Amino acid sequence: MIDIHHHLIYDVDDGSPDLETSLEMARIAASEGVTRIVCTPHAKETIPYNPDLVTPRFAELRTLLRGTIELSLGCDFHMEFQNVEEACANPLRYSIDGKGYLLIEFANYSIPREIDGWLAALHAAGYKLIVTHPERYPVVQRRPELIAHWIRQGCLMQITTGAFIGRFGSNAESLANEMLDRDWIQFIATDAHNPDRRPPHMKRAFDYVANRRGEETARRLFVANPQAAVEGAPWPTQPEPIGLYDGLTFKSGKKYEPRSESRGFWQRLFGK
Repeated sequence: MIDIHHHLIYDVDDGSPDLETSLEMARIAASEGVTRIVCTPHAKETIPYNPDLVTPRFAELRTLLRGTIELSLGCDFHMEFQNVEEACANPLRYSIDGKGYLLIEFANYSIPREIDGWLAALHAAGYKLIVTHPERYPVVQRRPELIAHWIRQGCLMQITTGAFIGRFGSNAESLANEMLDRDWIQFIATDAHNPDRRPPHMKRAFDYVANRRGEETARRLFVANPQAAVEGAPWPTQPEPIGLYDGLTFKSGKKYEPRSESRGFWQRLFGK
């Protein structure tokens, strides 16, 4: 398995506080069958991305963990004006290993009016955008139609492993399962911050998805899609997402009526 969202680099954000913790997190991940971790330090106003710290500590961990687990470098990129402006001026800087896949994070309780323009600008700069943990945002739990809107704009979705076991509450659990059943998820990752409260557990979620949707689906979300993102490889074959272009009702009672579209979604997005 490949974990594409993991705060493994120590003392650069609110993730691992020290080298010992980072090594323990990597050990836990490897014991559960993770072969690669994408290190994703935050980049936002309150927790700036500092390459003078990130780069040498990433290199240190890569050396110490060689033979145990492979590492890639990405970013947990907060959607705010200055960040977007810098990312567009320096194409692919924050993407996973510079291959184009960028994990983007929203504020919990509000979505800026400018968000559609920012998404379009990042797409135009060459990024393939991955929305991190949409199931956990209270604003999205109240307005789940936003997820369909972002997918129609070309965004991919990453759900947190802990959401499937209730770690983030019943609303997040319900929304994660509904997205899974509609094939609205492309990645499942830990968003690990430490070994205890936000642990790097993957296997339980893999088994859960395999039991609910089958082994093929689990391998796509935990292995094939993350591998494509890390390698910048052609996008694997995907099932068509259900309900993106048909009126539907969420379990929350929310309804929306998007415009119809006959051509396959993944064919339009990736030219396949």
